[in-house]
Amino acid sequence: MFEQASLLILLLAMLTLFSLDRIRIEVVSIAGLLAGYALGLYPADQIFTGFASPVVITVVEILLIVQVLARARLFDSLAARFAATRPSDFTVIAGTSALAGFMSIFMNNIGAFAITLPVALRLGAALKIPRRQLAMPVSFAALLGGLVSLIGTPANLLVSDGLAKATGAGFRFFDFAYNGLPVAIAGILLIAFRVQRLFPEPDETPVTTSPAARRVVVERYIPDISPLIGVRLSDCPVRFGIKPHALIRGDNFVFGPLDQSVIEPGDVLLAEGADAVFADLAATQALMADAHPHGLQPDFTHVEAVVMPESTLVGSRVRSLEIFHRRGIAVTALSMRAPRIEGRFLDLQLSIGDILTLEGPRPAISEALEESECPLASTAPAEPALLSWRPFALFACGVAASAAGLRPDVAFAGVVLVLALLNHLNIRRAMADLNWPIIIMLAAMIPIGQAVASTGAAETIASWLSLVVPITHPLIGIALILFLAMALTPFVNNATVAIVLTPIALEFARAGRHAPDAYLIAVAAGASLDFLTPFGHHNNTLAMGIGGYRFGDFLRAGWPLAVTSYGLALLLTALFWL
Repeated sequence: MFEQASLLILLLAMLTLFSLDRIRIEVVSIAGLLAGYALGLYPADQIFTGFASPVVITVVEILLIVQVLARARLFDSLAARFAATRPSDFTVIAGTSALAGFMSIFMNNIGAFAITLPVALRLGAALKIPRRQLAMPVSFAALLGGLVSLIGTPANLLVSDGLAKATGAGFRFFDFAYNGLPVAIAGILLIAFRVQRLFPEPDETPVTTSPAARRVVVERYIPDISPLIGVRLSDCPVRFGIKPHALIRGDNFVFGPLDQSVIEPGDVLLAEGADAVFADLAATQALMADAHPHGLQPDFTHVEAVVMPESTLVGSRVRSLEIFHRRGIAVTALSMRAPRIEGRFLDLQLSIGDILTLEGPRPAISEALEESECPLASTAPAEPALLSWRPFALFACGVAASAAGLRPDVAFAGVVLVLALLNHLNIRRAMADLNWPIIIMLAAMIPIGQAVASTGAAETIASWLSLVVPITHPLIGIALILFLAMALTPFVNNATVAIVLTPIALEFARAGRHAPDAYLIAVAAGASLDFLTPFGHHNNTLAMGIGGYRFGDFLRAGWPLAVTSYGLALLLTALFWL
């Protein structure tokens, strides 16, 4: 009883810390792993077995392969031809979302999103489709596509591994498609239809700018030749397309009504507007950044980076970002989800989904972004584009071998080897670029998830739930499991949801004397149906920053999709698995 109680308390504490995003997920995972050993939940020789799990190895292999596929710009020419046909907005949104969903069937969700989003944004810019109508559907479609195959998401691999341990045989490669494919098709069509009505305008961008422009907050000097000199602050939105927030003269703020505050040479203007507008004002020397007034040096670069949930920058103010300042990197602009501007630019506080515009030496920026866990907002790869069809052909061979019955970790190990031999993949560099916090979290949670079954905690939880609902009836038990998975996954990553719920689902099946397949299919489906928050999955966080969404936008767009997916997934599970 002590082991069960301590395990439940440990899981509750870890899930709470994961959802709060105050402590880095790999730190929480390793601390929980060691706490489980200290509590006697598993012996010493099982502490690090998760790092040798075929599930973790397969995830690493697919992430390595995706790095190569992201550089193989296979879809660029297809996108250009597609744009030349002048398709409707709905066709572009649904088509690019379908591409993301298709790619996600054969690779992880993040990889599918990273490969597809640049194509979608290029089409959007060419056809004047707002970015807000593209980023969220592509993100959701990548999650939906992961429902279809064994390797579409780590959750599918984990429930298959749980089934194999319980019955001796896991799911086949496309067993998930009976549920996943209809849900994915319906979800993609629904979100493509809704975003046009939810986000008709391009993020409040002035009509003189590109619809794909993003609003940023900047602080700029007024040079002596600026056309803004003598302009009242109240006239700035109409004449120059920017919204002034503060005017600083010397070291003091200029207070007073906007129609009485006049810009003078040498002033500093804190303003908000479209990034394209500020670029045009800089080109005409209307505004000047204080970081590099004489232009960028040859070894300098200009990049945009997203503040992720696990980033060390969350909650920091711009002035306290020593990780950039000490390396000579300037933060020149900030795109914020909900700007709350008090004081000067250096006083702005960062939150999840914000996008930093950075200027500085290339090596220093790469090092700082890696240390701060902030990926580039631009999905263009750092390495040169790889104009070759061979990586896709090799990956297709790995998928075919896995579908034919070869273990996925073995099949994709062969793909990684051949890519390295053909010089398409530098394994050392690619390993350094992996998302190690997620991998460490996945590996650390596996022994804890196994303890849920071995300590009897799953049986205890099933007994408690049986007092509330008749879980011995298969459809009711599956409906409850699906609901629990969908309720957890907006706040906890889907791999953790699968690890925690798999032993509980197996106990539901045992208590009702049913085959466990349907229960585990429900776990896998629910763990990937994450449409309600921007922080449940990395794709949604990236989409939030790139598309400029607010938290409530995910609720408005996602709840019909979540309800529809739940009902359809439950119906299909009853039809095909009971």
